[in-house]
Amino acid sequence: MKTFDVIIVGAGAAGLMAVAVLLRQGRSVLILDMGNAPARKVAISGGGNCNFTNLRADYTHYFGKNPRFVMSALAQFSPRDTLNWVAAHGIKYTEREPGRYFCKNGAGDIVNALFEDTNGATVKYNTKVTDIEKSGGIFTIKTDNGDFTARSVIVATGGVSYPYLGTSDIGQKIAKKFGHKIEPPRPALCAIKTKVFDAELAGISLPIEITVNKHKITDNLLFTHFGIGGPAVYRATLLNPKEMIIDFAPNINVFEMLKNAKQKSGKKSVAGIISEIFPTKLARFLCTDTRNIADIRDKELKQIADKINHFEVNDGVVVGFLSAEVMAGGISTDKISSKTMESKLCPGLYFAGEVLDITGDLGGFNIQWALSSGFIAGNNA
Repeated sequence: MKTFDVIIVGAGAAGLMAVAVLLRQGRSVLILDMGNAPARKVAISGGGNCNFTNLRADYTHYFGKNPRFVMSALAQFSPRDTLNWVAAHGIKYTEREPGRYFCKNGAGDIVNALFEDTNGATVKYNTKVTDIEKSGGIFTIKTDNGDFTARSVIVATGGVSYPYLGTSDIGQKIAKKFGHKIEPPRPALCAIKTKVFDAELAGISLPIEITVNKHKITDNLLFTHFGIGGPAVYRATLLNPKEMIIDFAPNINVFEMLKNAKQKSGKKSVAGIISEIFPTKLARFLCTDTRNIADIRDKELKQIADKINHFEVNDGVVVGFLSAEVMAGGISTDKISSKTMESKLCPGLYFAGEVLDITGDLGGFNIQWALSSGFIAGNNA
């Protein structure tokens, strides 16, 4: 049986980037993946256009028990390095927002570039890892397609979101076997189910501000048939919200607006005034009072305003892993070197990407983390 220098478990962005680095060093590499194609999550990312990096990537855009863990990886392989890598592969891209980059011709370009860089490695798809052992400095990985040995192993299995793409928790099981703690996995960057909004609001989108655990998120909200979604809500799920406060008019003090209208337009109804700043259906949901505003006490106006500037959602349930873009939680970074991605409990064992307790914000931060962590894992394995 051939003993490889390194076995990579997982052919996602992190694993494939690690392979590319290892091959440049002349290492023998085996890639094991339970699916039938590489980088399957990358292929559907960004609505198929792959938001592959963000120049604002720093620890403030990452979540987990220790977001600062990303600092060394991002310094060693930065968003600028990603842009250089993309350019070197002739990939055309576009900057939709300042510092946020998408593939011009689709995510397939990134997938192809990652795969091209693995030319020279041995690849085995449709191979499910069942166990791993270490003896005498050699790792033995057991699979449903035979056993394989290596001097080092990089676990880059990703999270358990999008299970239909072929994902599993084997990475967490491997880490746990060697003594690593697992932060409870949960779905993130996804919609939220709630019964507090009418289904007829579905399809309405507007800029709002969500407050979760004292964190404020300003972005667009989209009403759905089962609750709320859109970028603001997706980002809120990173904070594991138990309750949220939504400000539907973040740039307007609605109470002051209503008091001013009471003085200047006393014959207008409150509902009519509210409908001037919101879509009709949302205005009706937020306020049905048709009385002349001049006839309404300020105390009542304050209650109406609070429903708009301070709307509480405390029955929200994050949708499951089936539609979540990422997994929050995962392998604790406590016993992993941030400089090399190597386990402090088991020399020769490395981790990279989403399998770790590091989750990026919406906007290209997760793929950047995969590439950065994969790069330094490959550089050190």
